[in-house]
Amino acid sequence: MSDSSPLPPVRLRPEAELARAALSTPLLSRAARLARWAGPETRVDGGGSLIEEQVPAAAELLGLTGDYAAADAAEAWGVAVDTGLVEITDEEAGTVAPGADLALLTGAPHDVLTIWLAALDTVVADAGVPDLEGLAAALEEGGEIDFSTFDWDPEGEAELLDGVLGNLYLLTVGEDGPGESPVPLPALAASTIVPDDLEEPSNDVLEQVSDAMMKLDEQFRLLEPIGLVEYQPVDEELMAGEEEPAEPVDEDDIARYGLVRLTPLGLYGLRARLLEAGFEAPAVGELADKGADALLDGTATYGEFAARAETEQWLGRREPLASARELLAAARGADTGAPLRRLRCQQALSLLGDAAEPALREVLDDPELGGLARVWLSERGAPDVPAPSQDLVFWLTVDTIAAQLQAEGNSEELQALVEGLAEQHSGFFSAAWRVEHPATADVLEAMGRLHPDKRVAKEARKAAFKARSQQQG
Repeated sequence: MSDSSPLPPVRLRPEAELARAALSTPLLSRAARLARWAGPETRVDGGGSLIEEQVPAAAELLGLTGDYAAADAAEAWGVAVDTGLVEITDEEAGTVAPGADLALLTGAPHDVLTIWLAALDTVVADAGVPDLEGLAAALEEGGEIDFSTFDWDPEGEAELLDGVLGNLYLLTVGEDGPGESPVPLPALAASTIVPDDLEEPSNDVLEQVSDAMMKLDEQFRLLEPIGLVEYQPVDEELMAGEEEPAEPVDEDDIARYGLVRLTPLGLYGLRARLLEAGFEAPAVGELADKGADALLDGTATYGEFAARAETEQWLGRREPLASARELLAAARGADTGAPLRRLRCQQALSLLGDAAEPALREVLDDPELGGLARVWLSERGAPDVPAPSQDLVFWLTVDTIAAQLQAEGNSEELQALVEGLAEQHSGFFSAAWRVEHPATADVLEAMGRLHPDKRVAKEARKAAFKARSQQQG
């Protein structure tokens, strides 16, 4: 996943709702209970872990039973220490007390989420550490650990987990992704291992995917108690090798191989980690307090639904007429991004009612905005809308296609638009090359690429050459 381009915008739940979810996660709620329990008689070892004799009492306090009670209690204690909910008052004596940050859990939602993010960092770091026999002994000997003897690459493991979580984020927030539906574990593992251009994966690649699935199964089991994901583990029979793995054929079969879904809290957490790592990870609503120029430029790369959601929030904070005037002013320009700004402006104006009409009438004579103003007024059946000149029609056509090229590239929808234009206007190319629009030549070249009829495509390329020559002359 590259950090050079913005990620799709995410729709986050309100902070108050996320904070309540954070407080109710098993791991953070256990850590908080242990922090309140910590007192003068509580003792820790040199690493800050509860001494062995006190782990059973901690497990009993948390109501934990079974084979993993001690491990779960120790994990919760580790989170309490790492997040500042517990403070080590004397390292030599091993004494502790509730930490100053414990009070943040009863404070503002943002404070609660800050503690939760710290807990998430701890859990993600721990999830990247395999259960290595002999590691404790190696640490006790005091020498440096040769990780190669354990067949473990700490940096590689961390990068793999970060990559998987990044892909899960992309799959969740992308408009073509599963959204709130769970992602099959095999598909998630393959997304980080199988190259996009690989048509038929080799046995070696398939084995890598299988190994990654087994690692991820363990890691997602660890990540679920902090509220990052909801996880349905791999079927135990498959894990034990009692059945030969087969190609999943239906939903029930796919579920046996593991299903994972980011929670709303998990979306918040992963976005925070991505931002910290230097990614541009926008959230819907961030532009609501900014100007129209920021809105139109910011939503240029958004998908249709995210752009609409962002625009609705922006409009909701302003009067319709003032909004329309500000949007129209921001849509002007002859730069390469201007056509897409005007398209986003047109989409935003479509959400406004009759109160915006005066603003549209004010720009009827504007060479850049007059076309979209006429479209808006005509769609609402407004009276006395002047007919556009042929030059304005062609200019608006070029502007619209330029915007679509920016937004979608060579999409099927754009190809259908190009075919329709050429079919409806027999002399389109002979007139279009004369249009005084900065994108005229680029648009005609694109039409030449997109039109399936060789004769029409040739006409478009000829017109593009003329337009380019006119621009350079």
